[in-house]
Amino acid sequence: MPVAIELTPAGGVPVRIWTENIEPGALRQLENVARLPFVFHHVAAMPDVHEGKGATIGSVIATKGAVIPAAVGVDIGCGMLLQKTTLTRNDVSAAAAREIFDALLRRIPVGFTQREKKDVCHEAVYHLALGMQEINSRTPGILNRMTGMSWRRQIGTLGGGNHFIELTADETGALWLMIHSGSRGAGNVMADWFIRAARKETEARGEVLPNMELSYFTEGTEFFEHYLFAAHWAQDYAKWNRRAMLTSALAALSEVLPQAAPEGDFVDCHHNYVARETHFGEEVWVTRKGAISAAAGEPGIVPGSMGAASYLVEGLGSEDSFMSSAHGAGRAMGRREATRRYSVEDLVRQTEGVLCRKDAGVLDEIPAAYKPIDEVMACQADLTRTVHRYRQILCVKG
Repeated sequence: MPVAIELTPAGGVPVRIWTENIEPGALRQLENVARLPFVFHHVAAMPDVHEGKGATIGSVIATKGAVIPAAVGVDIGCGMLLQKTTLTRNDVSAAAAREIFDALLRRIPVGFTQREKKDVCHEAVYHLALGMQEINSRTPGILNRMTGMSWRRQIGTLGGGNHFIELTADETGALWLMIHSGSRGAGNVMADWFIRAARKETEARGEVLPNMELSYFTEGTEFFEHYLFAAHWAQDYAKWNRRAMLTSALAALSEVLPQAAPEGDFVDCHHNYVARETHFGEEVWVTRKGAISAAAGEPGIVPGSMGAASYLVEGLGSEDSFMSSAHGAGRAMGRREATRRYSVEDLVRQTEGVLCRKDAGVLDEIPAAYKPIDEVMACQADLTRTVHRYRQILCVKG
């Protein structure tokens, strides 16, 4: 399916949207972004698009001479990791699935918990420590709000919300580990700090934007450089965090099924990040908030909700989307609305056959709160092709 909607707001660049299923609030946000003077060529919105804080989730924004911290979001580097294993669906009985579920929870802190020892993930700490020293020299005290929390101790931890670890089967019966998480508390605190700083900078310039959440740093200024350094550190942190969880998850698998081992390389992709790229013949800054890179032949991961399918895809390199793809099903309603509308009984019914939490604490993650993943995939048939389709056996959430 090609672009479903294309519009050009007064005084702005075109907006291209890969779905007709978009709420008015998200459409207004996209139009506000399109009117910013430094936005390049057009704004792209993926089929999982929905309203976010400041910038729209599911948006791809190319800019020249400026970056918008809110367009990356507060979970910098959030993304997906996928690893095939030597196991098959027939290897995992119901009893073994329960043992694996419990082993994952023993080995990987979830929710607001962190590791008891701060340097347990030695390789990750080694790669990240020098960068943190540089960040502290540029923006002293930026992590002061992490009272009682440590970026070192949060490496290899899941977090809460829509973050998850799944054991899932492809159409051949092969089992894969799928992990969704980001830069944890450090990335969140940094993002909030820079979003506030950008607003102060914009106000100091005397600018009034359609939405002040879209405040930005201009290229060549001190804050611009500081933000990019911190954002790229947080993106690296998120990758190391997912790798550390993969190590723990593989250990949990082999604890229950000794024959379990990784098979081939893992796939890892951010879906909240900023990068320097070339599009339409020009170098630009591209921010993807709830979108993945989908260059020609590039692997990517598009998960559904915890009761629906997920996909391994290969990018088709569409320039119209700035070589991007949806990052998942995308929310169809807010968390409060989901908990108001649905019951625990609904959650149990909608997650039938999946070993996962089925209590009020995860009711906001009920599958019905998300868009149908197969509809999302159909809308982006010109952006990606499917390599594998997965269904969960178990899903661990924070």
